[in-house]
Amino acid sequence: MGRQIDWENLGFNYIQTDCFIKYVWQNGAWSQGELLTEPYLNLHIAATALHYGQSAFEGLKAFHGKDGDIRVFRPLQNARRMARTARRICMPEVPEDMFVDAIERVIQANRDYVPPYGTGGALYIRPLLFGSSPQIGVSPAEEYIFLVMVLPVGPYYKGGLQPVRAVVLEDYDRAAPQGVGNVKVAGNYAASLEPHAKAHEQGFAVELYLDSKEHTYIEEFGTSNFVAINGQDRFITPTSSSILPSITNDSLQHIAQDMDIPVEKRPIPFDEVSTLKEAGACGTAVVLTPVNEIVRNGRSYRVGPEQGCGEKLEVLYENVTGIQHGDKPDPYGWILNVDSARTS
Repeated sequence: MGRQIDWENLGFNYIQTDCFIKYVWQNGAWSQGELLTEPYLNLHIAATALHYGQSAFEGLKAFHGKDGDIRVFRPLQNARRMARTARRICMPEVPEDMFVDAIERVIQANRDYVPPYGTGGALYIRPLLFGSSPQIGVSPAEEYIFLVMVLPVGPYYKGGLQPVRAVVLEDYDRAAPQGVGNVKVAGNYAASLEPHAKAHEQGFAVELYLDSKEHTYIEEFGTSNFVAINGQDRFITPTSSSILPSITNDSLQHIAQDMDIPVEKRPIPFDEVSTLKEAGACGTAVVLTPVNEIVRNGRSYRVGPEQGCGEKLEVLYENVTGIQHGDKPDPYGWILNVDSARTS
């Protein structure tokens, strides 16, 4: 049970919890959903998810607050992003109310696995949607499975916000300009596995991708959006049809604007890296990973302080995590309080 977990030494690894929730789409309708204890599926060998990559997922987190309540960060945005992905690869959309209800049900059934307040941990939530019926010709499935699994994860940073180095690998592109880079298709991550391994072999924590047409403009890191503070103290982040819209990035932008930090969403030429004061990779797993050096073709560019992530990005990070844990007010209505939702 969750109470036996060593909360202080959690990593970002799979841990068995009590159950997951599963829905099936058949004949144009979703089932009511059932909680299942065994972490396995009986899947047809010709399922479209296996052969044609008809699969999408999301990632979000739930947190224990000081008051004991469990809070989920911006689940509706994840529901809407999964719906966009589903439309792009011809899968049925998961209704928003069903998406949120599935999350609430599976959290309530696994309350013992939500890390206690103050440990820095969270309950990671992984919704997954995929084609499950057999189809040998290249066409959409006739049956789909939507499931939500949860597992406790520890803080990504064991020693605070420590900056990492990034590398541009010229021989790889993350996504084609009119492809599926702007939705959360599972196959996008398969394409990043080899370059990510090569970056690690060279001593870099993350790889930075440029636009696939010209290799001139910054797009995003392997699994995270690119954000930075430039020389004019503006929060900048790239725009492109190949970039996955990050919910964390959107959150940082809202807070930056309310702090009177101008926000610019635009194409960012790689040449601008030499003018950056702070830079980071942002996403669900870590909120913000400081990046203080980018290497391209053997040339190193300093983009942040040697320690920490810089004054402005650190304040933005603290505000997002404060809202997530219930330590700061939520003026945006981002938090779903699972306990108050069930008792109201």
